[in-house]
Amino acid sequence: MTFSLAGRCARTGMLGVAVTTSSIAVGGRCAFARAGVGAVLTQHRTDPALGPVGLDMLAAGHSAGPMIHALAHSTPHGGWRQLAAIDAAGHTGFFDGANIHSIHAGAEALDCVAIGNIIVNDRIPAAMAAAFARDPAAHLADRLLQGLEAGLAAGGEKSPVRSAALLVVHELSFPYVDLRVDWSDAPIAALRALWTAYAPQADMYVRRALDPDSFGPTEG
Repeated sequence: MTFSLAGRCARTGMLGVAVTTSSIAVGGRCAFARAGVGAVLTQHRTDPALGPVGLDMLAAGHSAGPMIHALAHSTPHGGWRQLAAIDAAGHTGFFDGANIHSIHAGAEALDCVAIGNIIVNDRIPAAMAAAFARDPAAHLADRLLQGLEAGLAAGGEKSPVRSAALLVVHELSFPYVDLRVDWSDAPIAALRALWTAYAPQADMYVRRALDPDSFGPTEG
């Protein structure tokens, strides 16, 4: 019951994912990314343990496509999983388990991979990937959100989506952006509003971590 995409900004090296589903708190289960390494999505009868394992495999030098194949076939319940990944070089891969009987699909574009299951039609991932690819100069977070919005506009899930998440990493060990809407009647719109509010402050929060002396004595 989930559609999502993972992407890379070739200009900045940022990596990230955006995901939405009809169940609660999708961001804590499905979205994983590591700066300089890649991003991994795990969904459909979701096993969150596969995200960190996939990132470790990318960090060890595996390209995204072979890594996804190896990850899917190394888990005892791989037939129930839908997986996708992008690595730091922009290579992508996705996997659909044989036990996924609903409408499901995946699509790849330059620096992007999109997947979905229990969706209204199999064109949704392609619409997401196309939206992501439309403006390479835009901020990665905006491109990921545009992909998610395009997936919803193309039909979305069979049930209304209720949660959504946006995760972007860049150079440091902590996320550049980690925004979540855990329960809402319109989680993608709410996530867009969160990013609009957060975007002007994102660099400042990084600077607070790296150079706290550059702020005045009364600034938190």
